[in-house]
Amino acid sequence: MNPSLGHKDLRQVRIAVQGNTIWRQTERLFQRCAETCERLPRQAINQIDRNRFKTGITRRQQYIPSLFKRLNPVNGLLLAARQRGYRTEVTPFPEGEFSATAPDTRPTARIRLVRDAQVQPDPLFAQVFKRHTHKGVYEARTPDAAALQAVRDSVKGLPVTLGLVTRNEEAAMARHAQIAMDAWRTELVTPRTLLESYHVLRIGPKEIAQHRDGISLNSPMVRALNALGLFDRTQASAPDSSEIKGQLERFNAAIASTPAYFWLSTARNDRITQLETGRAYVRAQLAATAQGLSMHPLSQALQEYPEQAAHYQAVHQLLGAAERGHTVQMWTRLGHGPAIGPAPRRGLEAHVRKA
Repeated sequence: MNPSLGHKDLRQVRIAVQGNTIWRQTERLFQRCAETCERLPRQAINQIDRNRFKTGITRRQQYIPSLFKRLNPVNGLLLAARQRGYRTEVTPFPEGEFSATAPDTRPTARIRLVRDAQVQPDPLFAQVFKRHTHKGVYEARTPDAAALQAVRDSVKGLPVTLGLVTRNEEAAMARHAQIAMDAWRTELVTPRTLLESYHVLRIGPKEIAQHRDGISLNSPMVRALNALGLFDRTQASAPDSSEIKGQLERFNAAIASTPAYFWLSTARNDRITQLETGRAYVRAQLAATAQGLSMHPLSQALQEYPEQAAHYQAVHQLLGAAERGHTVQMWTRLGHGPAIGPAPRRGLEAHVRKA
């Protein structure tokens, strides 16, 4: 790329995040943006196209600030830029912040890429394509002190308070587990929230390949039930049904195996703080990945709809956020899990357009 292009050459990437797509192709994105800027030295803006997010924002998710953080591609782009020797100048919400209830069509951030010989690669970039979410049972061993310190160090300088608890604190661990299980059960037995998940179920290879988003199910039993018309995704399963009981058993087994919990809280809860918390979470998960650890977000108790109110209050009290007036932005399981592959995704072309 021509390093003589000046700051007024619009090397910008306009990031607009909405929906439930996790974007992992950051290096390829950067390459595409850089090549476009080279061909069009006066103006080149790439933007994630909001209209192409098929699953969208549900009524329940409108109350989840962590939506922006867990699905935050900005930090990945910043890491990719550094990897290729570019400094990034980030302008959050250049057309104004979203409202308190939901995102809109305005961009989340505008990022200018500037060639800078002083920029050094970030070691965390090596983990970008290894960072996956394992939601199953973890190994019995507790993460060691060095690994936990590496996770803490990864968020230095960001406006977050990071917390960790391990099996050395039995009473606290038991309380974490109970709140997580109660909140998960609440989500499953509340018909409208269960149906939100049912509406994005992708059952079998054909549906998974067609949509490449949502919740993928490929077990023979579920595929057989679906093929026989015995699984109606338009009706919420009864709380005492085998489907709900099975999900509770699997989730509770995963919780019982958890050797540590991780969380992030913030003094403020505006959109810029949420965006910065997203950067903190991505960095923490990359650091955990580098230490051989897995994370599994527990979002249910952080969701602000009426049925979760008691669990929301309980987790804020447990983590000391309530007394400080802080907001718990992320809460996850942490431990050693098996290596897993990436979830199905729709690819770069489905989300980036030139404008």
